[in-house]
Amino acid sequence: MLDANKVHLAIAPIAWTNDDLPDLGAENTFEQCISEMALSGFTGSEIGNKYPKDVETLKHKLEIRGLQICNAWFSSTLLSEGYDATIKAFIAHRDFLHALGAKVIGASEQGNSIQGKPVSIFGEKPVYTEEEWALVARGFNEMGRLAREKGMYFTVHHHMGTGVQTAAEIDRLMELTDPDLVYLLYDTGHLAFSGEDALAVLRKYAKRVKHVHLKSVRNDVVAKAKAEGYSFLDAVRAGAFTVPGDGDFDFQPVFDTLAENDYEGWVVVEAEQDPAKANPFEYAVMAREYIRQTAGL
Repeated sequence: MLDANKVHLAIAPIAWTNDDLPDLGAENTFEQCISEMALSGFTGSEIGNKYPKDVETLKHKLEIRGLQICNAWFSSTLLSEGYDATIKAFIAHRDFLHALGAKVIGASEQGNSIQGKPVSIFGEKPVYTEEEWALVARGFNEMGRLAREKGMYFTVHHHMGTGVQTAAEIDRLMELTDPDLVYLLYDTGHLAFSGEDALAVLRKYAKRVKHVHLKSVRNDVVAKAKAEGYSFLDAVRAGAFTVPGDGDFDFQPVFDTLAENDYEGWVVVEAEQDPAKANPFEYAVMAREYIRQTAGL
């Protein structure tokens, strides 16, 4: 069982309103989202596109509901906008999160990502050249150093449709970056979707994991997405992902491995799907109960 004094439970707003597919959950307000998060038993949140950009306003809305920000996605654009522009944007993002009390920054290199493009998520995935690996590693090491300046952890989110998607690519990233500056944002759903052994990756890098996304998959939808050349967003619409307690991913060994490695930090339910088909509050309650039973949180 995970230690509730060291491990905290959050949920992402993407189940209520999808940042990449804004029509999914367009009717759901920010206040409804965070109220239902709190009502379903979570104490943390990541940041969505409807969240106030003003620190004091956002803090007030969250604190009155017993919530705090644990992380927010950063789109690194080293391979499109370049090093200097990306580092400048990162510093602004870091300072915003730091003002909110967050200790983690989750980043993904989006400079040549296809995750939002209408192309096959498996057939047209980017593969980094040696020069691109060098630039990404340099940029991530610097972001890690900048995060450390504020007492924060910089984590890389391996993600479908990017150059850090497979277990081999995660290995390369870990080899090229400073283990004292660059950490892993471990996402069960993206590894399962990509066809990798999610548990093996966790066992290999447990000591470099500083943030966890808990996301289940529906294997039949993933198989169809691969066979028919779905884009990532088409797969999301079709229901490839769901919450812990639903779908086909077994979380018990993940929780056991985190506990064995004395994991400290946040675990975050993050399962994007159509809220018109999967009521966000009901699925949040389902996930909360499942995590209580299997992880002891």
